[in-house]
Amino acid sequence: MTLPTATYRIQFRNGMTFDRARGLLPYLKTLGISHLYASPIFTAVSGSTHGYDVTDANEIDPALGGRAGFDRLAESLTAAGMGLILDIVPNHMAASPENAWWRDVLAFGRQSPYARHFDIDWSEPLTLPQLGQDFDGALGGGELRITLDETHGNFALGYFETLLPLNPKSYGAIANRLDDPLATRMAEAAAVTLGEDFHRAMRDILFEGGDRAILQQKLIDVSADRDFMKNLHEGQHWRLTHWKEAARHLSYRRFFEVTGLVGTRVEDPDVFEDMHRLVIELVRHGKVQGLRIDHVDGLAEPRAYLDSLRAAVGPDTYIVVEKILADGEVLPGNWPVPGTTGYEFISALSELFIDGSGLRILDEAYRSIAGKAADLDEGRRIAKRQMVEHNFAGETDRLSAIAAGIFPQIKKEEIAAALRELLIAFPVYRTYGDGRPLAWQDSAVLAVSASQAMARLDDRHALDHVLKLLEGKIDGDAAHEFHIRFQQLSGPVMAKATEDTLFYRYNRLLAANEVGGEPGKAPDGPEGFHRRMAERARLQPHGLSASATHDTKRGEDARARLYTLSEGADVFVQAIARWREMNRSRLKELPEGVAPEPNVEWMLYQALAGVWPEDFDRGETEALRERFTAYALKAVREAKLRSGWIDQNAAYEEAVTAYATALVSPDNDAFLEDFERVLQPFIAAGYLNSLSQTLLKLTAPGIPDIYQGTEAFDFSLVDPDNRRPVDHEQLTAWLSEAGPIAKLQAAALKQRIVGIGLRLRQRNPALFAKGDYLPLKATGSRRDHVLAFARVHHGDFALVATPRMMFGWLDPGVLFAGPEFWEDTAITIPSPLHGLKADLVTGKTIEPGGSISVAALLGSQPVGLISPI
Repeated sequence: MTLPTATYRIQFRNGMTFDRARGLLPYLKTLGISHLYASPIFTAVSGSTHGYDVTDANEIDPALGGRAGFDRLAESLTAAGMGLILDIVPNHMAASPENAWWRDVLAFGRQSPYARHFDIDWSEPLTLPQLGQDFDGALGGGELRITLDETHGNFALGYFETLLPLNPKSYGAIANRLDDPLATRMAEAAAVTLGEDFHRAMRDILFEGGDRAILQQKLIDVSADRDFMKNLHEGQHWRLTHWKEAARHLSYRRFFEVTGLVGTRVEDPDVFEDMHRLVIELVRHGKVQGLRIDHVDGLAEPRAYLDSLRAAVGPDTYIVVEKILADGEVLPGNWPVPGTTGYEFISALSELFIDGSGLRILDEAYRSIAGKAADLDEGRRIAKRQMVEHNFAGETDRLSAIAAGIFPQIKKEEIAAALRELLIAFPVYRTYGDGRPLAWQDSAVLAVSASQAMARLDDRHALDHVLKLLEGKIDGDAAHEFHIRFQQLSGPVMAKATEDTLFYRYNRLLAANEVGGEPGKAPDGPEGFHRRMAERARLQPHGLSASATHDTKRGEDARARLYTLSEGADVFVQAIARWREMNRSRLKELPEGVAPEPNVEWMLYQALAGVWPEDFDRGETEALRERFTAYALKAVREAKLRSGWIDQNAAYEEAVTAYATALVSPDNDAFLEDFERVLQPFIAAGYLNSLSQTLLKLTAPGIPDIYQGTEAFDFSLVDPDNRRPVDHEQLTAWLSEAGPIAKLQAAALKQRIVGIGLRLRQRNPALFAKGDYLPLKATGSRRDHVLAFARVHHGDFALVATPRMMFGWLDPGVLFAGPEFWEDTAITIPSPLHGLKADLVTGKTIEPGGSISVAALLGSQPVGLISPI
């Protein structure tokens, strides 16, 4: 397998095309990137901003440049000596009539050749939760109409812009009612043709003659007949429902709560082949060197899928999986992949940069204003229970029904209670039982979960039977289905409860509220980081190391700045109290209480601190206001307390966004002056954290992944803010700047460090792909402020030294602490590494010896990267 030395994630769409990406290759090559890492490129719904809503897995999206544009990009990558990693989406597709497979299923139901491509419960009509009210209300409001879909050549039921193909068997009823020759010919052809022959016949009829305009008018007229429309609707393979009904009842598996994304059945070999035909072709023809598997935990059998994919693309293709590992969880050892997309690396960084003593100060202050929201464990339970009983009520009920059918002697409500408590107790996204004996990790997860669930139940009889199903001790198709569907549900419950609910309710320190993070865990400092990196070197040295992705909760440099709130906790706690008082008049009394409540105020001040521009211009606040208020609105909806995506509280949302607007209003003078003053030492320490975490990502075990634009500073909020266009012209200009680091602005300095680290990886690939991870001991009065380690391989080595916990120790405008701060602090160097060395950041020589003075190394520069001469 040819391993990347570094990847660069590009978000296609929103103006980024294949030809634009080609134009970036000289810059990326110079920076030191080995592989372009592309977001999904296959045809997606019209106007898609991300590409995960695929409509055709075997067509490269014309919106990006199509196959010709892709081929040009692939050729340019080859010419530059670079590779390509594609993000592919095997778990789901768009549930949209733009998807030809889905459209065929809508028309032909179970008789469609694609009916088994999607994870649909065919014991009932396919539910389509697309209406803004119930069916009768939509019909009475004139929102539904029969129409001729001239693009695809079929009769359709129209709901605003959506055209849903009708069952060909209902064409006769339409023709009989209309007395139209064109409709009659369509009905006659529909009675004797299926599949592609049907579509071809319809198109031939439509375009060989007949007045389509007259037919369309007749269809409009008949659409006013409510009884006819109801009967027509009853004759379809699907039923339109209110979109809010999806949580309680849905006849297909969806991606999390997104009804517009339908689960696919890639466990079926025919479906696997159909969905991967083009991907496999691109790999075999040498146009693609790696794959990123989106949401692997959504698949019925992840290991079997990965085995099939590995067999199809061969042993040389680099494959990583999007898999969120909980604290202490490891990737299954029998998966044929080198690692994950790297969220666990972000968690390791939080161990290093969060100050435990300051976190306790923040905790005390937060508890005093947040009330019950400050109880993380109880908050997690409440959020997960909400997911089980409301947001995923339909999926949970289906599991209960399956189990009740297997164990008729047990009441369904007892099974439902056992399931609820087990899902709430689950400490990881899912287990991976596949009919074989459970792996040790899965067995341990079930044991812990069962113990916690039992404490909440009056009787364990139902729970014991559910556990037998999950342990694979019950045979039969129903038992297998239960096992698979439980594993496919536990992940969405965990993700939506934690990342998309709890992390917007529990706001003690936002920097810790990150995908895969555990905000309640006390940081272990350098020892914890070293332990995690040693484990990473052993278990997945070739997985990606991320510090930002399109799904992280904030930009990596915003997070790095917010870490420092734990260092200056006293300062920040006092400041928040002062700011709340300054802005008290901005609060609004609502019938259910004041808005925003203190917990949300606490969150808003942190979020604003994370993105605050160092050069804030009160005359140009509009862009910041738009970004910040959009974040505030999303945050309170995700929290699902006083408002939400389903049930929106307009008065509350207006109060929160008005408060957020006031915080960046040019006329809020007293607050702005105080906010800017207080933030200065946090901004300075945050910059140094950014440079430290950047060098750590470049040199620690794993393959560094650079999310677009984050080679310079990125103070983004959550998506879509983190998908804004990147100024690659400025980045290219900075990269061409020469001269010492002291003359670079902070963002260009970060980019310079990225370039230095990546070029070292390219010169010494084996050192970082195979090298040992060796923690280095720091001694002296400031030993707790430095982290050091070595990467060692067959006589080659690199030494890394980064500062930490530097809040309050930096002079204004200076990104390092002078020699007087470091005093006698030194890094102990093992004897094999004693020789003459050079620091690659500044070029200065490091004399041979058993230690390196930190004052000499970091007393005039932010970080150190040392290699032998």
